[in-house]
Amino acid sequence: MPQAVAGPEIERLIQLLGRMPGLGPRSARRAALQLIKKRDTLLAPLAEAMRVASERIVVCSNCGNVDTSEPCTVCRDPGRDPTTLVVVEDVSDLWALERSGAVKARYHVLGGVLSALDGVRPEHLNIARLVERAADPAVTEVILALNATVDGQTTAHYITEAIRHLDRRITRLAHGVPVGGELDYLDEGTLSAAIRSRTLF
Repeated sequence: MPQAVAGPEIERLIQLLGRMPGLGPRSARRAALQLIKKRDTLLAPLAEAMRVASERIVVCSNCGNVDTSEPCTVCRDPGRDPTTLVVVEDVSDLWALERSGAVKARYHVLGGVLSALDGVRPEHLNIARLVERAADPAVTEVILALNATVDGQTTAHYITEAIRHLDRRITRLAHGVPVGGELDYLDEGTLSAAIRSRTLF
């Protein structure tokens, strides 16, 4: 086991940073060192921002987004299309769609996907609330923006069955060749999906 090179407080900072996605032990040490070097302009403001966020962050009871207000900023936005409900697995997916600017609709965060292997059942997800929201007469389309994984597709099928009686238009994201993608580098599953989902040119 490597010997500690700093006091327990700094080692604790490194360990916590190392738990962040995309940060391994070496990256965590570099990040910690940068924070320490810029203590007044980076470390102290970051610590204060994290303290405030920890105190104020709530999960929106309407859609499942995280924000510092209830209902969240997205749900309060009057410029959103009330006829379209976009279903996502996680808040990170909601944020990714918002960054793209591709849709100006309302969202619903499931909080995960069904997974027999991990023991995730429908009652563990925000599906009951989704059925309630989809039953709103204003909603005409439900977009299933779930990941193209086995669990994501299983969840999409489950949701489709759960809201089929509402007679809503149920769509999913197109699968296939990404923008800028080269066919030679794509896997067979992606190529097959692209051929099946082909459109007029």
